[in-house]
Amino acid sequence: MSDGADHHNAGGRLLPWAIPEGRPCCLVGDGTGYASRLADEIEGVQLGMAGELLGHASELLAERRVTSVELHHLARRLTESLRDVKRIAESRRGLLVRGPGHDPGGDRGPCAPAAPSSPCPLR
Repeated sequence: MSDGADHHNAGGRLLPWAIPEGRPCCLVGDGTGYASRLADEIEGVQLGMAGELLGHASELLAERRVTSVELHHLARRLTESLRDVKRIAESRRGLLVRGPGHDPGGDRGPCAPAAPSSPCPLR
């Protein structure tokens, strides 16, 4: 099952945030600018939080008396975390597939750079 994000990084890096309409936000460039560094930092935080959540889940599930409310809350957080980690994996897969010699101007696909009036948070 896919949320469609894997189709949106054909011509740019899939960023760990979406534009206000909920569509993926992508970045075309050499990967050394401010937006790329910010995305790297956010992805690092998301991966760290995923690791902490896994530890918490293991501890909670080892307890004998866990309420349905606690399990529901845990399942929601795990779902959010898995969605973040999946998006990071899709973004990085796109970067690996294109490789260092890829010309981002040659195949923009559905991840074309946003227009200057775009609501992308970094514009």
